[in-house]
Amino acid sequence: MHEASIAYELLNIAVNECHKNGYKSIDSIKVVVGRATGVMTDALLFAFNVLKKDTIAKNAKLIIEELPVRGVCKDCGKEFESNENYIIFECPNCGSFSVNLLSGKELNITEMEVS
Repeated sequence: MHEASIAYELLNIAVNECHKNGYKSIDSIKVVVGRATGVMTDALLFAFNVLKKDTIAKNAKLIIEELPVRGVCKDCGKEFESNENYIIFECPNCGSFSVNLLSGKELNITEMEVS
């Protein structure tokens, strides 16, 4: 379950940024998770809630925004989108295996509410 290590790193980054900037608590952390990352958001949320105890984020809420997989076919030029939890290797329009991913691999902290 790599979600536990991801949750640990998210907390570590957030806590370190707060300490650097003089904040004493974290109220919420918003993350963007692309579906192509393979991250199970329920497991990430569970791990976050376990790991946040005894930190300045003990009362923090983790807000997860999931992004679909988006790509463009190199052969037909059409863009496509999918909410599947895996990387698409075949264009749904023409069946080509020559595609570029435009989004879906993101895993970023986008916002923090601190005090």
